[in-house]
Amino acid sequence: MPISHADRLTRLTALLAEWQGVWRPLPFRHRRPPWAGHLPGLEQALLALSDETCDRLQADPFVASPLSSWLPVVELGELVALPELPAGDTDLPGPWSQHVGGRKWRQIEAFVSRLAWSPGQSLVEWCAGKGHLARTLARWHGTEVAALEWQPLLCDEGQALADRLGAAVHLQPQDVLASDAARWLTPDTHVVALHACGDLHVRLLELAAEHGCALTLAPCCYQRTAAEHYRPLSRLGRDLAGRQGLEVSRDDLALAVQETVTAPRHVRRSRERAGAWRLGFDLLQRELRGRDAYLPVPSLAHGRLPGTFAGFCRWAAERKGLTLPASVDWSTVEQAGWRRQAEVRRLELVRHLFRRPLEVWLALDRLHLLEEAGFTVELGTFCERDLTPRNLLLRATLPARTCGTRTPPS
Repeated sequence: MPISHADRLTRLTALLAEWQGVWRPLPFRHRRPPWAGHLPGLEQALLALSDETCDRLQADPFVASPLSSWLPVVELGELVALPELPAGDTDLPGPWSQHVGGRKWRQIEAFVSRLAWSPGQSLVEWCAGKGHLARTLARWHGTEVAALEWQPLLCDEGQALADRLGAAVHLQPQDVLASDAARWLTPDTHVVALHACGDLHVRLLELAAEHGCALTLAPCCYQRTAAEHYRPLSRLGRDLAGRQGLEVSRDDLALAVQETVTAPRHVRRSRERAGAWRLGFDLLQRELRGRDAYLPVPSLAHGRLPGTFAGFCRWAAERKGLTLPASVDWSTVEQAGWRRQAEVRRLELVRHLFRRPLEVWLALDRLHLLEEAGFTVELGTFCERDLTPRNLLLRATLPARTCGTRTPPS
């Protein structure tokens, strides 16, 4: 039998709470995982995995997992198995994809095909960027769309593009976190948001619940929030988390969005090298400081990594106020960093098992916020995960509308 939303949230809360001592610690911070003594044999089993098995489990942690002897693999897999939302008959013209990246366009196609818009509803895009989604909706449905974006430059560029293509889109400079953002929402509004981040989509959910507008949302980047600790949005979520003792920090939220689409080979190599060098420096700094403790090092933008491991260590040491000895066997330390990276990659599989469950838990909390406000809500996927791992979609409507209507400002 299908699992109800409430049961799914209840069971996920219990599992996340029970196993938070396993999925919360970051393996690269600890020479040995804090859970090793409580789960005898798991660390050794992970470190013995082949590269091929490690790759497979990173891509799909719930299928034929050798970790099921220690962890609730099967139950977690059942709880994250959400249905694909049915798509409408939408065949967007190929030329419309101009000016949009290929992967982004395919996401827009999948999103538009699952939008349950009714004629007579005004359409608003939340956090629109250059309004690619708004422009597509305006052309497909033959209606005006207001696209809200806080950066004036993006508004100008998006408006020029919409005007050139004859799309009835109005890019509006709007900080959606500001108090006046509510003026765009009425019971006759349908708001769409494709990968609105953190507090930006939370603000939309709260306003939609208050004003009764229909909503189609693909949430993203839950960790982009001002709050240091996550407070569930729904009453049910808060009650369950409180009773189960589940605590989720802002840093913990990043786990929900760690899965990414495979990058080009050269980008993957650069990331692997950066990771190995960071771990090599970590081993070196522990020895230099005489403290077996992780020392955070600032991030470097892609392409700015020094050309050698020694150069990276000098850069990192300078930023942390450390003096490197004149004689360091850089080759030996770098090789140790690569070995450590192989270990960390395998130990991280434990956290990866809880990555999707945490994301689904967050989505269910958002669903219940809307249900508690009287909405009918659907939750499912709108595309394959190889297109975007952020493929969860919330569709919400309020059947009984009791508020008056008003026209959004121009």
